Amino acid sequence: MSQDHPHADGHDHEHPHTSAHDRGDPSAALDLNVPDAELSPGQLARRAFLRRAGVIGAGAAAATLLPPATGAAAELGTRNRESRAGYQWLAGDHHTHTQYSSDGQYRVVDHVQHAAAYGLDWMVVTDHGSETHAKIGLEQVNPDIRAARSAFEDNVLVFQGLEWNIPAAEHGTVFVHPGHNEVAVLKEFENLFDGSVNATSDNTPANELKALQGLDFLATSITSRRVEDALFLANHPARRGMDSPHEVRNWRDRQPHIAIGMEGAPGHQAAGIPKPDGAGAGRGFYDNSPTVNSFPGYPPESYVTWGGFDWMTATVGGLWDGLLAEGKPWWITANSDSHSVWLDQVTHDAGSGFATEGRYRDPVHTGTGPNVTAGDFWPGYYSRTHVGADRNSYAGVMDGLRAGRVWVDHGRLLDALDVRVRATGSSEAGATLGSVLQPPPGRRLELVITFETASLPNWGQFVAALAKIDVIHGAVTGTAADRDTLSAPNTRVVKTFDVTRKTGHIRLTYDLGTMDAPFYLRLRGSDGKRSQVGLSGAAVDPAGPAMDVLGNADPWGDLWFYTNPIWVLPKR
Repeated sequence: MSQDHPHADGHDHEHPHTSAHDRGDPSAALDLNVPDAELSPGQLARRAFLRRAGVIGAGAAAATLLPPATGAAAELGTRNRESRAGYQWLAGDHHTHTQYSSDGQYRVVDHVQHAAAYGLDWMVVTDHGSETHAKIGLEQVNPDIRAARSAFEDNVLVFQGLEWNIPAAEHGTVFVHPGHNEVAVLKEFENLFDGSVNATSDNTPANELKALQGLDFLATSITSRRVEDALFLANHPARRGMDSPHEVRNWRDRQPHIAIGMEGAPGHQAAGIPKPDGAGAGRGFYDNSPTVNSFPGYPPESYVTWGGFDWMTATVGGLWDGLLAEGKPWWITANSDSHSVWLDQVTHDAGSGFATEGRYRDPVHTGTGPNVTAGDFWPGYYSRTHVGADRNSYAGVMDGLRAGRVWVDHGRLLDALDVRVRATGSSEAGATLGSVLQPPPGRRLELVITFETASLPNWGQFVAALAKIDVIHGAVTGTAADRDTLSAPNTRVVKTFDVTRKTGHIRLTYDLGTMDAPFYLRLRGSDGKRSQVGLSGAAVDPAGPAMDVLGNADPWGDLWFYTNPIWVLPKR
């Protein structure tokens, strides 16, 4: 028997009620549509703790949902407004797979060693959620991760996480701060909330709720001090059209301290290299069609990448801008999603029994020549996520990611980047990526972009050359009435800097004028080799990334960088 109940996400969902005896898992305490009287004593005690901690109930709603009238100001006003200079920009990768993934093959140390060689400061091991992984894989990989931490402690921070099969949606990175309970928390999370383990992958309201309960579980794991911190990022969000706009908003609104963003650019970037030298597929393996579980409002163009970036990110005035226009901090990243590396010459040990052992045995040399059908690069070889951290530590990386002090690039397009909004002529540092500036009304503002052009060859064996930087401006309009809206009609490219002949340390300034209405800015730049008019027309985006051609998309011939936004909310 099913009944309709209003949920905290603002939608009605069917929720099949069962007795407390049948609901043995602790997540029942998180579902406020289950009355207290139906909970077991243990579940009732858990709910009482969660209420006191503010994770559920009225306190949680006030902390995570945008008030309809004050929207962006209420949400962003609590964030760091004046950012210090002097952050350490730590490059990393939050999405990698090892021999403990059903389709992986590498040892943990293989990825960490390559990450160190290619200049990364941090990485996350995110083997696929599955029954085997949940049963034995998570525990088995942990000693390998701890050994890598010890061996590379001065070079690479190594997080343990997993790739979550999000109920009713696609995949996501979940990872925690290292500590005594890292395995226990991830194992409990996977067993309770993984869509593959629990057969909750189909696009149903009940499964959407299960994903939100998973985020609640992570929040509770922090407030109960089982782990120091935990984060979630949606992976390849537009690849199969399963991450609907309202689901993205619901994740972020339910637990904004945990659900912080998405892959702006997916991994698998080598997949677009044409045959016979490559797989001849789509960059990111974005070569899918809609299914019964796809959101019907997504256009055909969303199922391919644009300059290697996900359609949600690459479209000016699209879904990402829609979230930013609401004042919702929702950050982008880039990573390798490395499973099998292009041109590598190893494979699984033929004697491996993944289903019984929970891992593939160490890779062996094939002797058959390079693997041209693989679609991946090593961590740090092509994609980088740069995080502004106030300290070189696990907490520093997680705090920087949560704050949105992040920019991403492909092919080492830049050596360094700093972006600030400040009062015109001011000597103050101003607001940097992910931050909020709240000037008095009538204050004249400027955007200051400081960058270092590429000085050394990248791993494609050439020195990347930046050709242009676009400034993208959007009005902050508050919470959208339709949670499935895909657009931000007041967002557009307002300035393009031609930097084709600039090298070394460069500083650019853009006069923002006197701004009395709230807005945000974000940047992107490219090598200028491929572009086209954006989907919303030349008045919005005259020269954006071009749609990648399936089977013929050499990633080295189309390089871009993107930044997260800075908000300006004039004081009233």
